[in-house]
Amino acid sequence: MTSALDITHSVNPPRAAFLDYPLGHTTGKPHEPALQREILIKALEGLTAIATPGTVLMLPFQWSEADGWKETAQRGPDDRLPRYDTPQYQNEDDRLRAEAAD
Repeated sequence: MTSALDITHSVNPPRAAFLDYPLGHTTGKPHEPALQREILIKALEGLTAIATPGTVLMLPFQWSEADGWKETAQRGPDDRLPRYDTPQYQNEDDRLRAEAAD
């Protein structure tokens, strides 16, 4: 399953199911398990039916009525956390467990 159609076409997988949703939401919207299940069922049905290598199944679901979300997703603010050269831990217990595993 993919939400990045250009990348999917460029890597030419044996088969793929494309969902035109924001990256990170390839199996549906958060907190909507019925929709997520429907998307997965349609994708699995399609993937098992594809007979031609390289086919990308276009799933019929829409993120919203309008495509305004695409503009935000493509040129929105970079809200990623900064990168560090040293490991970062969620809490002290995580750090201690990681160091003990070394």
